Amino acid sequence: MRWFVAAAIALASLVSPASAQNCPAMRKINVGVAVAPPNVVHTAPYVAKALGLFAKHCVEANIIQFDGGAAGTSVTAVAQGSAISNLPDVAIARGLKGKQIWGLGPRLPQAYVVPAEVKTAADLKGKRLSAAGGVGGFNWLMGREILRTANLTQDDAQFISQGTAGRLPGFLAGQIEGVALHPEDVFLVQQKKPGARILTMLSDLLPNYAFNHYGASDAMIAKDRALLVDTIAAMIGANRAIYRDKDKVLPIIVEATQKPKDAVEYAIEVLTRNCIRRSTKALCARAPNGRTRTTSTPATSSLRRSSPSSRSPTSSSQATRSKRPAGGRPSAIARTEDNECPCPAEAAALGRTEIPAR
Repeated sequence: MRWFVAAAIALASLVSPASAQNCPAMRKINVGVAVAPPNVVHTAPYVAKALGLFAKHCVEANIIQFDGGAAGTSVTAVAQGSAISNLPDVAIARGLKGKQIWGLGPRLPQAYVVPAEVKTAADLKGKRLSAAGGVGGFNWLMGREILRTANLTQDDAQFISQGTAGRLPGFLAGQIEGVALHPEDVFLVQQKKPGARILTMLSDLLPNYAFNHYGASDAMIAKDRALLVDTIAAMIGANRAIYRDKDKVLPIIVEATQKPKDAVEYAIEVLTRNCIRRSTKALCARAPNGRTRTTSTPATSSLRRSSPSSRSPTSSSQATRSKRPAGGRPSAIARTEDNECPCPAEAAALGRTEIPAR
């Protein structure tokens, strides 16, 4: 099996000359966020800005929200060199001259949530499923993958286009009957829609799917590589702070996401317990036998272009789709000797992802 490792800029321990405390000038950069408003998993830029981590690296970051990581505006901004933002593999495969430079979230954090009457993926036939961000967007792709586990196609359900902010209210109102939701929204569903259930965790369905990667155009990398190194170093520092100092970052994330405090606390617990956020020098990948494999990131600040053929949404899903049926709730996180991924001590050992009921 081909192991996909996101090309990563040097980690926070690798500091470019521009990272001195005494900044001759603040360097400006636009940092894109994949969702408006962001989910908890996307909040590293907000934490980095609020804690002064960007400023520490002489970076003046302007955070821009896009309506979906695969949104045309986000990809266009990266292609034009006007921002760094989520850069899907498919954009590179289609010829965009850019590179994925940091894996913000190496594992899928979402659960696919359905109403009480849906017991298995086969029950989604004829149902209204979320296509938040439009056809080709993340929810559309995940809905299609869920249908495939029951030998159904996208034509067997009705996909409803909506803004990313409409995912949760659309499900609560019964406008959609299947949607990929982040942990904080799952928490709110459990409170507000009795009987709603998790059909599957997406990280169990697609265990080798790498969720979110920041990318930059080749021109931007060539123009100011040091600025990109320092920008990513600041966000890695922010992710570490989220693992290590929840009380300090919690108000920042609550303000950014516009979600209740208890829902954000719940999401942080899920993300850190399951090693979903990227905060160390290692990526955790799942081996074919269920064991975890550790792959170290480069010890230099090199930026490598992702192979266009390595993981397009179609080829990736076909190669990594779990053969386990999509129905049913995942079991508790495994804590066995098979879990060898060296995530931070604050995070529990990797296993099957669980979002516990509250």
